[in-house]
Amino acid sequence: MSESNVGATEKADFWFDPTCPFAWATSRWIAEVEQVRNIKVDWHVMSLGVLNENNTELPAEYQEHVKKAWGPVRVIMAAVAAHGQDVIKPLYDAMGTEIHNNGNKDLGDVIAKSLAEVGLPAELAAAATTDAHDVALRASHAEGINKVGEDVGTPIVAFNGTAFFGPVVTRIPRGEEAGKLWDATVTLASFPYFFEIKRSRTEYPQFD
Repeated sequence: MSESNVGATEKADFWFDPTCPFAWATSRWIAEVEQVRNIKVDWHVMSLGVLNENNTELPAEYQEHVKKAWGPVRVIMAAVAAHGQDVIKPLYDAMGTEIHNNGNKDLGDVIAKSLAEVGLPAELAAAATTDAHDVALRASHAEGINKVGEDVGTPIVAFNGTAFFGPVVTRIPRGEEAGKLWDATVTLASFPYFFEIKRSRTEYPQFD
């Protein structure tokens, strides 16, 4: 364990939509950080559906993606209602692996396989097409958005209470490289007047 692991546990809160490839890449970075830094991560759902429901300027292809994206987050919230917060991370891991690593575009199949992998009842899949848990979904989404403002996407990460959109990565840092990026991000977050650092993306996320 490196010297950076010594001392108080740092806190991170991570908001994600399981269909977002950028959130998936950042979440895999956080998983690497957990191996080399003394951090505790709490996982929360946000929703591309909620985020974009009043956006009339979305390209047609992305509109279709956003419409389908309601299903997985609704199922996660149904699972939370029935089985508690501890199901969020394993269910996200299962869904994200199936969607992003395995390239499964059939979200109904993703949901069914993920529930089975985590050992949750198959009937939870029915929540994908109902609004029964949308109040809780919207509340979880709002908790993240209220920390950063409306003009962001997923993921949202809060570092020791200071939240930002991102960091957005297209490759997953491993080992100590992941730890160094964490250290840098926490340093930026600790300055109360830091708001944004950004450049144009030149590639799509890769997960190997």
